[in-house]
Amino acid sequence: QVQLVESGGGLVQAGDSLRLSCLASGFAFNNYEMAWFRQAPGKEREIVGATNTMGTVTHYADSVEDRFLIARDNVKNTLYLGTNSLDPEDAAMYYCAARTHGNGDWWTENAYSYWGQGTQVTVSS
Repeated sequence: QVQLVESGGGLVQAGDSLRLSCLASGFAFNNYEMAWFRQAPGKEREIVGATNTMGTVTHYADSVEDRFLIARDNVKNTLYLGTNSLDPEDAAMYYCAARTHGNGDWWTENAYSYWGQGTQVTVSS
């Protein structure tokens, strides 16, 4: 069955870095555009960024531009999120998601068919 399994979250201090991973199985990963979303307690889930099927085009939310980097390895069926200069405002549950090309807008949740269970990122000040 379809699975997206995130890992790499944890507790870090402000200014630190983390690399999150999302291992995909049960579907043709290289045919799907991928994204990272996050949700902090009491807030709505928001887009972090997205990438196309080859990983050659990426988009980011303004809040993470120049600090976060999305990459994918289509051989390993894995999506990555490199996070730098973490701030307590970045603390959230981070989710990866998959959508078929052309299915809605990259920044909208409804465009994505498959979701992982999330990995928690906590940032202490």
